[in-house]
Amino acid sequence: MAMVKKSITVTEQQDSWIKIQIETGHYGNESEVVRELIRERQLREQEGAREVQVIRAKLREAEQAGFTRQSSDELLKEIQDGLGRDDV
Repeated sequence: MAMVKKSITVTEQQDSWIKIQIETGHYGNESEVVRELIRERQLREQEGAREVQVIRAKLREAEQAGFTRQSSDELLKEIQDGLGRDDV
């Protein structure tokens, strides 16, 4: 993948944190730290979009089905299972 050189400005606190990440061996250089943070944010956004799709599908399904006898806990569990996670 082609790389593009960027110049960024960070606070002193952020700079210290980046340096600690490199000094402790978590990353080899500053660029690796920034690229990893961007990747993590991209993944979070993708997961968020997936969650919205699942919730919308459940809402459409619920509208079509009418009333339910499920408790709110049962509904939440069903949504969590659909997302594959427990922290919704």
